[in-house]
Amino acid sequence: MWGEDVDFSKIHVLILEGYARQALPFIKEFKNLGCTVSVLCNSKLDVAYASRYPDFKILGVCDPDRYDESESYIRELIKTGTYDIVVPLVDFSAKILSRNKEEFCNYSRIASNDKEVFEKSQDKLSVMIECAKNDIPCPKTKIDATNLLDIEESDLKFPIIIKPRRECGASGFIHIENKVELQKNIASLDISLKEYVVQELIPQEDVNLSCNLFIDNDGEVKSCFVYASHRWFPLKGGTGTFNTTVYRKDVINTCVKLAKLMNLRGAVGIDLIHDPRDNIAKVLEINPRIMACAQIGFDAGVNLAQQILEKELGFKVTSMMDYKDNISIRITQSDILWFLKSKNRFTVKPSWFKLKNVKDQIFDIRDPLPWFAFSLQSLQKYYDRRKGF
Repeated sequence: MWGEDVDFSKIHVLILEGYARQALPFIKEFKNLGCTVSVLCNSKLDVAYASRYPDFKILGVCDPDRYDESESYIRELIKTGTYDIVVPLVDFSAKILSRNKEEFCNYSRIASNDKEVFEKSQDKLSVMIECAKNDIPCPKTKIDATNLLDIEESDLKFPIIIKPRRECGASGFIHIENKVELQKNIASLDISLKEYVVQELIPQEDVNLSCNLFIDNDGEVKSCFVYASHRWFPLKGGTGTFNTTVYRKDVINTCVKLAKLMNLRGAVGIDLIHDPRDNIAKVLEINPRIMACAQIGFDAGVNLAQQILEKELGFKVTSMMDYKDNISIRITQSDILWFLKSKNRFTVKPSWFKLKNVKDQIFDIRDPLPWFAFSLQSLQKYYDRRKGF
């Protein structure tokens, strides 16, 4: 644990992506530890901008659709030498920090993986190859598919899925039910299969799982908790809307083994799906950064903010391997959309109407404005998509 001789008030943390909902628990926990906290926001509707907790709110450029501008803006911020530690929250900024880590480390401590480690772990195909080589459960994958014939002659059985090697979440996924759909989709799409992963589609009938680890500078796992997503939106391959911590020794063993093989450090999330056909949890992808549902870890007793400070400042990282199970958290806005769209709205377990011991991921009575800002920003994004902006 931190000793009394450490003056946290001298530590200034810069958090990137004030629009990310996981910014909120980190802002609060860094503040509780005595740090000064600045947050880079892209809009006044960002949850961090609406929050009362940051010491400094920077309204600048931090937008995945403006990568080069964001990289330049972040570079200039870091080069001021104002910040002791810089923390990314999503793939986009983690990529910027990892690719420029050698340069940025001249001005601050950068809480991201080295470039080579980051890029390999973000590549879904590289992850599948590593799993296959080391007997780690994963979906059956056609490793070297370059054309339609390679897929047709493989041992993959329909349905299959074709997904980008480096996109985040379910973006760009193509579900293929049979050979006719395969020929139609491949012929109509201007894509290079070398940039895609072709694998079996595991039935999404059970739960999606996420294993969240923190690994110190020596490669030792200092915390590891698992949560299950019981509902997700969109209904096919979307983000979890209702998550519950669970204890799964099999998942922990799988993910610790994979994280060490990939030489990962810091906060890491590994997504898995429980295959109902053989009752095995199988690795889907690695997220070499803080996970979006980080709040559930804090609620379960794992203080990632403390571990980040300890690791980056060269202290021994406190072990937090024990965590509370059956902690539930929901994203109310998207869970309402799930309810409106799902045929299982009244039969799902846990019940959609369960409120006891369930916490909203964003809402805090002591800091209510971010919840409303998130709602407005989500509506704005939906409206812009409908208008084709």
